Amino acid sequence: MSNLVLYSIPAFLLLIVVEIAWARRHPEAAGYELRDTAASLTMGLGNVFLSAAATLLRVPVYLWIYEHRFFDLPRAWWTWLVLLFAEDLCYYWFHRLHHEVRVLWSTHVNHHSSLHYNLSTALRQPWATPLTGPIFWVPLLLVGFAPEMVLTAQAVSLLYQFWLHTEAIGKLGPLEWIFNTPSHHRVHHGANPAYLDKNHGGIFIIWDRLFRTFAPEIEPVRYGLTKNVGSFHPLRIAFHDMVAMLRQLAAAPGFGARLRVAFGRPSDQLPS
Repeated sequence: MSNLVLYSIPAFLLLIVVEIAWARRHPEAAGYELRDTAASLTMGLGNVFLSAAATLLRVPVYLWIYEHRFFDLPRAWWTWLVLLFAEDLCYYWFHRLHHEVRVLWSTHVNHHSSLHYNLSTALRQPWATPLTGPIFWVPLLLVGFAPEMVLTAQAVSLLYQFWLHTEAIGKLGPLEWIFNTPSHHRVHHGANPAYLDKNHGGIFIIWDRLFRTFAPEIEPVRYGLTKNVGSFHPLRIAFHDMVAMLRQLAAAPGFGARLRVAFGRPSDQLPS
């Protein structure tokens, strides 16, 4: 994990305190619940350690891939600008496929498990995606972006997405056409049928508009999953869908059925 993220943790916690004060004056918001917030913070802490460990494995692999790059790109202002968009496109496909492929969804689902929507939800980070995610950024290395540039761009995206997890900010006018905003990301966290698997972008919403996965915030958002976890225990939150998927794999009648369980859409699976 980039030091940019680690250095931002105190600011994250301070902003959560500020939002708690705001939520107390706005009972119409989903607000905070002590056990839910504690679970989110615990998930975030676990992600910090697991991401750091995964980075020790990822950096040597990234360096090896970079040695086989197709082009040499300078570290100029324009390459950073191109990287900002290119990294976000990689993030879009990482995020989208982690919603549309069951084995990947089982590693990402815990980020959507809260029935509340606040800045602490941003810290409810997955524990397994540090292992399933890195391959999605390999194209950036092959075209010539240095590993440290890619890791920095990923950190910038993660920092940007923190403020999206709030009900305190409404729609932002013309910015909604280009950038991911709290309104767009509230839709992404909705269990409403119209909102499922929508708005996967990180910094920008242009990819969702281009690839037809965009939905505006129209009806009130119902946060959580179509089938909620019903637990605040971090281990249950982190691994409940992996366990359910393994049970379905064991019960599946044959190799083809197992492939459909592992690589089909989560919505196509039997109830877990």
